[in-house]
Amino acid sequence: MNLRHQNLRHHAFSAVFGAIAAMGADRWGRGLAQGAGVILTLHHVRPQRQVGFSPNGLLEITPEFLDRTLMLIRAEGYDLVSLDQAVARLSSPRQSSQRKGRFFVALTFDDGYRDNVEHAWPVLASHGAPWTLFVTTGFADRTARLWWLELEEAIRALPQIALTLPDGPFAARTGSDTEKQRAFEALYWRLRKQPEAILLSAISELAAQAGIDAAALVERECLPWNMLRALAGAPGVTIGAHTLTHPMLARHDEAFARAEIVDSKSRLEAELGMPIRHFAYPVGDPSSAGPREFGLARAAGFTSAVTTRPGHLFAEHADHLHALPRVSLNGLHQSEAALRALLSGLPFWLWNRGRRLSVG
Repeated sequence: MNLRHQNLRHHAFSAVFGAIAAMGADRWGRGLAQGAGVILTLHHVRPQRQVGFSPNGLLEITPEFLDRTLMLIRAEGYDLVSLDQAVARLSSPRQSSQRKGRFFVALTFDDGYRDNVEHAWPVLASHGAPWTLFVTTGFADRTARLWWLELEEAIRALPQIALTLPDGPFAARTGSDTEKQRAFEALYWRLRKQPEAILLSAISELAAQAGIDAAALVERECLPWNMLRALAGAPGVTIGAHTLTHPMLARHDEAFARAEIVDSKSRLEAELGMPIRHFAYPVGDPSSAGPREFGLARAAGFTSAVTTRPGHLFAEHADHLHALPRVSLNGLHQSEAALRALLSGLPFWLWNRGRRLSVG
């Protein structure tokens, strides 16, 4: 995917959100597309930064947008629920459409970032909104890598890049923000096609060229154990597991994937002294988590596990609690029109061609 295609995609999404809002389809389309509820995916919540080159900008929203999101959810009469409550609602006996319960929203935050506590939690608390933090234990240990951030920081620092990859050389000028964005997109997707060991090695080489300290990035961005222990058990807060090292599980053998899932649960339980009931698959798309991983999460004893496959929750998901879809609050679309469209379910009804389940 190149820069032009990325821009076209985001313009297309903005156009879809605008069209849904203009037609009022976010209201009349609910009966067609809206499920029983939705799980929202968030990563960073922090003040707006004036950065020209920001390829990971889709992973961050502002506290102000989070506040507007929660205000709109409340204004629409929707319920803000914990992940435990969301699962309980799905697992309860199915009701007829005439007695359908109120639409519910569960909030989840992936990876374990400091800004979730510094900037998100005060907003969440002001609305009485429960939330789940999915923690990668290696980030708390300072041993796992935020490789997508390493890649961004290396390209930001370097005027040009050159790598030798198994499928051939990669070279790009990275002098301007436009060149940096184009290089990031090209290299990111090319590396995503490689075995994860190659991806990590290539990004390590770039980081070394740019003088980027991978451990320092994790220290800067991620919560340490002492803060996680203070957070555990706080009212409205649920801690979930997000593996040991944040790998794309489906790209690894079964023994490795099982250890990442099982050991992350036991490690968090030992460190925090509390049961860990929910799991999130890193990256979470079909190339990173599929039926094998769903079975491993179930066997590990998790009550639920969430993907990043886009969609609302329907009654049928009660039989697939370890393959639950989520909807991302995208930092590139921080508008009421986008939010109303996402909560209506229409974009996912179109994306999934009317199918309610994507669990294969």
